[in-house]
Amino acid sequence: MKINEAVRTDIENSVLCWLATVGADGTPNVTPKEIFASHGEDRIVIADIASSHSVGNIRAHPKVCVSFVDVFRQRGFKITGTATIVAPGDAAFAELAEDLLRLAGPDFPVRHAISIAVNRIARIWAPSYHLFPERTEAERMQSAYETYGATPAGD
Repeated sequence: MKINEAVRTDIENSVLCWLATVGADGTPNVTPKEIFASHGEDRIVIADIASSHSVGNIRAHPKVCVSFVDVFRQRGFKITGTATIVAPGDAAFAELAEDLLRLAGPDFPVRHAISIAVNRIARIWAPSYHLFPERTEAERMQSAYETYGATPAGD
């Protein structure tokens, strides 16, 4: 499955993603990740900054789910795929972690890149899309700004 512009746009507009993994004993684990990016047409990469539990779970069970939502547009995506852990000493690290290292800057050490080969992509819509289909994107965004007490950039 390929990552299109809509997915890329929502990734860029999302503050966090949520990585769901499963432990060796079958226990699910969902954690927020702040530094993530699309990579090429078929991969999501996430920085392991303090993700020991997620890394261990992926080594036991590589099937994962990543969700992210642009809170102001009230939409996002759920991506399922197969994850691998890429260490700084691995040949692929420099290429896979390039965007992660840029986003992390000097303050956040990237211990590994969590590389997820995309198997399935599904759109996430806020319930308001179904309840109020006549609302424009601008109206949805204004409502979210008011709900979250935020002011759009440039205002």
